[in-house]
Amino acid sequence: MTGVRHRATQVSSYGDLASPEVPAALDGATLVWPIGGLEQHGPHLPLSVDFDIPDALARQLTADVGGVLLPGQPFSARSLPQSGGGLHFPGTVHIDGATFIDYLTQTLRSLGRLAPARLVVVNGHYENEALLFEAIDGCDPARTFPGTEVVAFSWWSLVEDDWLSAHAPGFPGWHAEHAALTETSLMMYLRPELVRAVRVDHPTPPAAGVYRHPVDVDRMSSQGVLSATTGSSAELGEQLFWHVMDGIHRTLSSKQR
Repeated sequence: MTGVRHRATQVSSYGDLASPEVPAALDGATLVWPIGGLEQHGPHLPLSVDFDIPDALARQLTADVGGVLLPGQPFSARSLPQSGGGLHFPGTVHIDGATFIDYLTQTLRSLGRLAPARLVVVNGHYENEALLFEAIDGCDPARTFPGTEVVAFSWWSLVEDDWLSAHAPGFPGWHAEHAALTETSLMMYLRPELVRAVRVDHPTPPAAGVYRHPVDVDRMSSQGVLSATTGSSAELGEQLFWHVMDGIHRTLSSKQR
């Protein structure tokens, strides 16, 4: 990160438009949609982590490109034990997978009728990703978005390996970064007033792509934290936020091969 960069405070919000203003506001515009979740994130982070992070990125992108911000989708696909701690901790709200895909598909078809130049979907909940991509692919994008470029991604997909090597030694994989170093640091930067002082480390992150029943909750996580929070800071969160923003702009400026 070079120089001082400031987060956006004012953006054009889709919900603030009056009906007759919509066609002109979206003509040639980028429409940005953050989707996330309400999920337990250990004893130190709020339930809103998976929404707050994509919402902040989406707001910044909207301001950067002069786009229009859609209201965020706060509810998510099911939290799984090996990637979100599961439903063994209070607070998580989820939608089952089939309903979630149907909800996204119907929403995407409605958004297609708005005909923006580009739709950007920023995801912040690990278990959403495959279902989001299935919904986009399944709504027949060639017909639903005939004149719209659609770009969807999870924010962590834009974090480069070199950044992880330099700032997150011993990185356990994104499935196990739940409530850990990166999310804690980002929340310390984005919403520090909601980050509790307690810090919990989990020394044995779960393996990727392995599901076990019955679940040993204490072995899978430490109070819902799947790996380490040690080393988290607002400064690291700031670096990561702008690193991801740079990745978003590179992604949007690159042409499909």
